[in-house]
Amino acid sequence: MRDKIKVSIVGGSGYVGGELLRLLLFHPYVKILQVSSEQYAGKPVNRINPNLRRRTSLAFCSMAEVKNCDLIFLALPHGKAMVMIEHFMKLAPKIIDLSSDFRLKSPEDYKIWYEVNHPHPELLKEFVYGVAEIHREEMNDSNFIACAGCNSTATILPLYPLYLNNLVGDEGTVVEVKAGTSQGGHHFNIATHHPERANSIRAYKPTGHRHIAEIRQELKLREDQNLHFTATSVNLVRGIHVVSHVFLKDKLKEKDIWGVYRQTYSKEPFIRIVKEKLGIHRFPDPKILWGTNFCDIGFEID
Repeated sequence: MRDKIKVSIVGGSGYVGGELLRLLLFHPYVKILQVSSEQYAGKPVNRINPNLRRRTSLAFCSMAEVKNCDLIFLALPHGKAMVMIEHFMKLAPKIIDLSSDFRLKSPEDYKIWYEVNHPHPELLKEFVYGVAEIHREEMNDSNFIACAGCNSTATILPLYPLYLNNLVGDEGTVVEVKAGTSQGGHHFNIATHHPERANSIRAYKPTGHRHIAEIRQELKLREDQNLHFTATSVNLVRGIHVVSHVFLKDKLKEKDIWGVYRQTYSKEPFIRIVKEKLGIHRFPDPKILWGTNFCDIGFEID
């Protein structure tokens, strides 16, 4: 019988940590040792995650109480992991970071997009960007993985086959992201306060979104290749809906586009190409993806 991987989660009381905990509890080859939270240390995990009632008897511990294990997941706020990474590397040989702290390969990009001098630029090349559909082999061989951003993942996966096959022209791509409230995290502010957010459509980042750096990096865009990106908050809790206008080099037929996506994603279990002729769900809809691992991709030639 295969031995279980002994795992701890640091920062497990937020939305990301809670969802990670749910996935790991049902994983056949994982044993969760500890889940940390400074705010809720000593309290039962299922008090903050009531969907896990009768699924675990774990209680939160403090970060200082986290012991050695096989793998640590870091679900800390952005900027925390980069300054504490050496401590966590002493606790576990493998680390998966869910923040933005190790996603970018260039320390200069952290100065531009996050306005910080990265304290460990030497480690950026050690972390593999955590989109399995693109970097599965590298992830298998790496001890350090930086999970991709939410908007980045939803943008990269549909565009990757087109850029991989050099089909996009110099005019580039225009991306419009519509995002649910949960991507703002567990700590609330006036922008996520229900009376402000409910029934609202707010273009909170028309330009200059930080995830552009990840998207350009992973699609291997040249400096002269355009990518215009706008993020809009909408009246959803979960899910991201991305519409990208891609200006292709050549005039392609629908069967050509089908072929490109099939060639890239035919063996990927969580990618579904959705393009129906009838019904109201002819194209992807985040509502039918809640609580799943699926990414649905559709297309239409203009």
